[in-house]
Amino acid sequence: MKRPTALVITGPGTNRDPDVAFALETAGADPTIRLASELAADPTPLDDAALVVVAGGFSYGDALGAGRLLALDLSVALGDPLRAAVDRGVPMIGICNGFQVLTRAGLLPGSLGHNSSGGFICDWVRLDPVAGSRSVWTSGSDAEIHCPIAHGEGRYVHPDPSGLHANGQVALRYSSPNPNGSVDDIAGVCDETGLVLGLMPHPENHVLTRQHPVLDGEAARPHLGLAIFEAGVRHAVTA
Repeated sequence: MKRPTALVITGPGTNRDPDVAFALETAGADPTIRLASELAADPTPLDDAALVVVAGGFSYGDALGAGRLLALDLSVALGDPLRAAVDRGVPMIGICNGFQVLTRAGLLPGSLGHNSSGGFICDWVRLDPVAGSRSVWTSGSDAEIHCPIAHGEGRYVHPDPSGLHANGQVALRYSSPNPNGSVDDIAGVCDETGLVLGLMPHPENHVLTRQHPVLDGEAARPHLGLAIFEAGVRHAVTA
């Protein structure tokens, strides 16, 4: 079976794009990494992509607010091609800074604010996939996911979290203590199509059992963040 093409969008300062590419390759995709500025000059790779990932990790050094400048790049230069990709059924995910980017670009509901603690948090968290979610990235998964977080602006804000849940747009909740004050313990949300997912934790940093800081291989296996990428690849192949 041909491996689907995955496009990883990055910006100056982003540092998780190699990890995302590795996760996608491990999940069965053929990833390429492109700067947003490159895609603005030539958006053709978006036309050919079967999956799209906006990688996280301090784009533009988080100057002027986390994800703001990269979101400006995407919404101004790439807004129409990104929406066209979703319209033709391409799964899209934004992780950490990428989640911030997708909310600022208007592709996901809500926004991200400063952590309720007022400081940067680097730790491991546990996530529960939400039953009944529309998200194609969590489809078929009910096992708790363990992965790290590293953010200062990860508090998810939305005026109607119960409405989001009723509409199937809450994809992931923190099952460990809420690290940042996100409303209703929400860790990840999707758009109304279920194709676009945003989350603050980094599932790309737990795709191998040896990456878990506490559990051994067999105990860590059911909790791999790899499941999210496998679900996205599976949808791209079968849709």
